[in-house]
Order: sequence, then C-alpha cells, then structure tokens
Amino acid sequence: MGCRLVAGASPSCAPRSWPPAWSTLWRWLEEDPIKPWQHRSWIFPRDPGFATKAAVVLDLYQRRFAGQALGDDEYVVSADEKTSIQARCRCHPTLPPGAARAMRIEHEYDRGGALAYLAAWDVHQAKLFGRCEPATGIAPFGRLVAQVMSCEPYACARRVFWVVDNGSSHRGQASIERLQGRWTNLRLIHLPVHASWLNQIEVYFSVIQRKVLTPNDFLDLAEVEQRLLAFQHRYQQRAVAFDWRFTEADLDRLLHRLDEHEYPSKAA
Repeated sequence: MGCRLVAGASPSCAPRSWPPAWSTLWRWLEEDPIKPWQHRSWIFPRDPGFATKAAVVLDLYQRRFAGQALGDDEYVVSADEKTSIQARCRCHPTLPPGAARAMRIEHEYDRGGALAYLAAWDVHQAKLFGRCEPATGIAPFGRLVAQVMSCEPYACARRVFWVVDNGSSHRGQASIERLQGRWTNLRLIHLPVHASWLNQIEVYFSVIQRKVLTPNDFLDLAEVEQRLLAFQHRYQQRAVAFDWRFTEADLDRLLHRLDEHEYPSKAA
C-alpha cells in the first residue's frame, strides 16, 4: 500500500495528500496503547548464584564488603571492554545540520577497521581510566589493570575491588589467580552471568555511544581513538559519581517478582 509505520512517528508525519481513511487509521494507531511495532527485550537470570553474586557487587557500591564498611584506603573499580568499534568512512561527506534540516549521513560507507575501547571507573571517586587496543583479550585487559594499579591511590591501597563481567578477558578462577597474583591488593569480583546492567562502567559506555560514536562517521581508526580519548579527558574534568540507587533490597524484590511470575505455558 506504499506506507510503512515507523516507531516513534506521529500523525503529523503522514503526507497531507493521504485520504481521510489513512489519517484516521494513523490516529487510531497513535492513540491505542497497543503498539505492535514497538518492543522491549529482556533476559531471565539463569545463574543459580545470581542473588549471592549480585549482592556482593551492590554492597560494594554501598561501600560494604562481607558485612564490614570499607575503609578510606579501599576502592571499588568497575571495568569492561567496548568491542569492535568501527571506523566507517562515508562515501559522501556528511552534511551538518542547518535551518530546519537535520544532519544528513550517507548510508553507504567504506570500512576502516575496528578497535576496542577498555575503560575502568572508580565508582566512588569518579575517576576514569581508558585506553584503545587493536582487540580485546587477556593481555589488553592486563594493561588496563596496570594503568590503574600502578598509580596512586590504588598502588598503595589496602584493597581495590574490580567489578567485571564474565567476558573471556577476565573469566573464572584463572583470571582471579592471574590478576591477584600480580597485584596483591586487588580483589576481582565477578558479576553473575547476564548481569552487565549491574556494572557501572556500562553507564559511561552508553554516554560515549551517544556522544561520540553516533553517528559513526570517521576517516580512520586514528580518528576514532583520538575522539574517544579526547572525550574521556573532557568527561573526567566534570565527572561525579553516578547516583546509583539500586540496592540489594531492590534486587530481592525484583527476584521475588520473577519467582512469582506465571508463564502462559504453565497456566495452560
């Protein structure tokens, strides 16, 4: 019929030449609470130790560990990698925004390679560390750890808790032995599987995705790295700790609601 509904569009987007029937249909769809073209995805926590592992991290955000308050010489660092950041060189120059005109980005592009951005965030001191690497892996992540742990106050701290997910660069007991063997005051804390939403560094990654990497329009990887590190430096000048309000009590309530959830297949 020559029409395609787009999420977030409004009746004003309909061409003026449309017949009244089309305008009426568009209005009905806009007003109706059921919008089949919109969706949200989710994942059910399958880690059998989800509550226990997540509670450790949430307590650390509240400056507590094993039932004891953290001292002034103890720190909590959230870290992860943002992988496969491409340099997309558009086939035609990007047109900047103008009067009554949004920025225009050419759809076609040449691939200029990809890199990884590794970052660590002190969740209470609001200190940010980051670096670009050709790829992720044990060695690149080890260099990020060294970048943080070799400077003060972390080098002489009593304990530095590193909150990480279960990515291959820092997975399992082997990663604990490797990193804690090199840095005796480091404590590696793994999140449950599929719980990156509890990792505070992901908040910062969402910022750079919106502020730096969208739209993806770079000449080469050197420009990608320069822009990432320049934004990191600017962000650090104004950084404040995130207002993290999700607590262990909130987690307990969430898991309780999930336990009580009845699926249609079970009710049938």
